[in-house]
Amino acid sequence: MDRDELGLLPRYPAAPRRLLTVDEYHRMGEVGILTDDDRVELIEGELVAMAPIGSEHIAATNSLNRLLVLSVGDRGIVSVGNPFRLTRYSEPQPDFSVLKPRDGYRKTLPRPEDTMLAVEVANTSLEYDRKVKLALYARSGIPEVWIVNLATETVEVYRSPAADSYTAVTRAGLADTVTVEAIPDVVIPVARIFS
Repeated sequence: MDRDELGLLPRYPAAPRRLLTVDEYHRMGEVGILTDDDRVELIEGELVAMAPIGSEHIAATNSLNRLLVLSVGDRGIVSVGNPFRLTRYSEPQPDFSVLKPRDGYRKTLPRPEDTMLAVEVANTSLEYDRKVKLALYARSGIPEVWIVNLATETVEVYRSPAADSYTAVTRAGLADTVTVEAIPDVVIPVARIFS
């Protein structure tokens, strides 16, 4: 369904909305309204469709998964494509998060204070990741976010959250490395993400 099929409501962002809470979102899954085939995430109380995953995304995700798991070791948990709860109304699903080690998060989803790094692998979702998800992560205090830009083969590194943005932003190219600030000896060669 494209934007024209949705009618007039999306053109009027001030129109009142009935926002979903994270608990209601989970209940929708429990009763079968949402299934594993529904690629959606809850962002600020609204269900947002996630972009389809292409072969470039899969390849970069597989490479980065291996690099992060081997580098992080027992100092963190590399969570792949799993949600974390940011607020009562937001439960995004980054491509990766590096979490502080604890019980495997069996009883509760990870929260911002558990998260050392969130990673979005982006191609068609690049603008959305930069404008919406990055602001959401900053507001929630996620200390570091990487956006793996498939089109330019770069990694955008965002640190030091302040309000809706990050005050420290760098871009690493194929000749560079990126580090996880919370675990500084984790050094990832950018070229290996795209090889």
